[in-house]
Amino acid sequence: MDNLEVIKQIAEELLHKLEITGAISVTTDESGAYRVHIETEETGLLIGFHGRTLESLQMILGMIVSRKLGKWERVYVNVGDYREKREEALMYMAQRAAERALASGRPIELTRLSAAERRVIHLTLSGDERVKTESEGEGPDRKLIISPKLA
Repeated sequence: MDNLEVIKQIAEELLHKLEITGAISVTTDESGAYRVHIETEETGLLIGFHGRTLESLQMILGMIVSRKLGKWERVYVNVGDYREKREEALMYMAQRAAERALASGRPIELTRLSAAERRVIHLTLSGDERVKTESEGEGPDRKLIISPKLA
């Protein structure tokens, strides 16, 4: 059995234990990471508040896969098209915050973002010469600050 089949089987077992029915497909991306895609009627239950349940599911699945395969493998889990929609929303949020920072001349703070969400915002604004982004704080108090660059 190849790794894709092993990961699919593990994901199916995990969904079964959660008593959720759905279709699972597993692919690899250009970086070699495994992409687990779940289609189910119970998307809200798997995604959770701001994707927190989805992040936890991804972490658990990644740990189980790494143990089974005997080495650490990157595993990303997506339910429906949640990640694509969330990324679009974050990009829009970044652009709006940058415009607010420029209009007011003051830094704008974005809180309650996961590391992956902060990364999307940093990348979105990395090409904008008018603003700078930085993360501050630790743990759950970590925030992303978007500031106008001084001329």
